[in-house]
Amino acid sequence: MTVRRLRALLFTLLFAVSTLTHAAMSGMPAPVAIAPGVYAFIGDNDAVAPANHGIVANNGFIVGQDGVTVIDTGSSYRYGRAMIEAIRKVTPLPVKLVIITHQAPEFVFGAAAFRDEGVPILAHARAAQLIRERCSICLANLRKTLGEDEMAGSRVTVPDQTVNGTTEIESGGRKLQLLHFGPASTPGDLAVLDTQTGVLFAGGLVSNGRIPELRNEQISGWLAALENLRGLDLKTVVPGFGKPLRGDDIMRTGTYLRELEAAVKQAYTSGVGLTEAMHTVQVPAFRNDKLYAIAQPQNVQRIYLQLEKQ
Repeated sequence: MTVRRLRALLFTLLFAVSTLTHAAMSGMPAPVAIAPGVYAFIGDNDAVAPANHGIVANNGFIVGQDGVTVIDTGSSYRYGRAMIEAIRKVTPLPVKLVIITHQAPEFVFGAAAFRDEGVPILAHARAAQLIRERCSICLANLRKTLGEDEMAGSRVTVPDQTVNGTTEIESGGRKLQLLHFGPASTPGDLAVLDTQTGVLFAGGLVSNGRIPELRNEQISGWLAALENLRGLDLKTVVPGFGKPLRGDDIMRTGTYLRELEAAVKQAYTSGVGLTEAMHTVQVPAFRNDKLYAIAQPQNVQRIYLQLEKQ
């Protein structure tokens, strides 16, 4: 037996008994049926904290004729195990593939649970590279925030399959379009479209009721990606954060990005210093969104520093 299979057996034994109980205790969301065969786990949309066990982002799965495709995996090994158990309650079909939409920590660390089940993991090549290069730091930060018990078994899991652009695949008997529009919220964003139902998992490209945290973004590319999504015949969009959306509602993320960038540029060209800008530059229509008090000053700082380099 290989070391990987031994590790998988060990963690399966450790978590098999406690997973369902812990899931209930930790507020593990029940899968919501979005469309026939399409399910989403909706996180609480706030900042990662011990009270929410890091369950803040959305992820989901698609049930085909002969297997299941998982989209994103949450922030911990424990969550990944709980996902597996929840999927088994919906269908006995095996998980055939995991797709990671981007490398943000709230989406990637449950992947180890699927790797230990022998499930292949796919991402854009740039996302896989960033996971390899940077996610050890993200993992350390999550351990500090959530604690060693919550993060037990979590490890950096680099995808073993990659794509370099928009690709159509068949997974579990379902046709899926993996959409890449170039660097946007991250260099390696994928959105996953189930062609049968018109449901899109938007990953890092769309947030609902929570302002995005700028990390590895290219705002012009992000805005272009949103316009491309708006041009598709989408029935429902599962954002990376917040409740599912329909139609042009996805463009609210673009509105925030445009107004933020314009406000920072105005402050910069008016001679407002960085510290003052971080305290004074606001996007009033989004004041009530989650993370505004935390992320808004950081987003202002990031754009301001980019302007200084131009």
